[in-house]
Amino acid sequence: MQNLTVEVPGEVMESLRVPSDEAPLRVKRELALRLYQKGLLPFGKARALAELSKWEFSELLATEGIARRYDEADLSVDEKTLGRLP
Repeated sequence: MQNLTVEVPGEVMESLRVPSDEAPLRVKRELALRLYQKGLLPFGKARALAELSKWEFSELLATEGIARRYDEADLSVDEKTLGRLP
């Protein structure tokens, strides 16, 4: 597994309009939102990056006015899951 470390200059971090102890998580959540919005990251990976449950991430998307995508691949996964249920 490869990790990516992004360096954010101190002056930029200081300019964020959030408490300094909240900044790292807030930056991760903003990144997750934008990558999902642009179609660069699927829902599950975006919510993991944001460190939120799927319900919490869905609420965050709604709050930010970002539509949840649901395509044929998602439907196929859901159909397979339903097929395994008793």
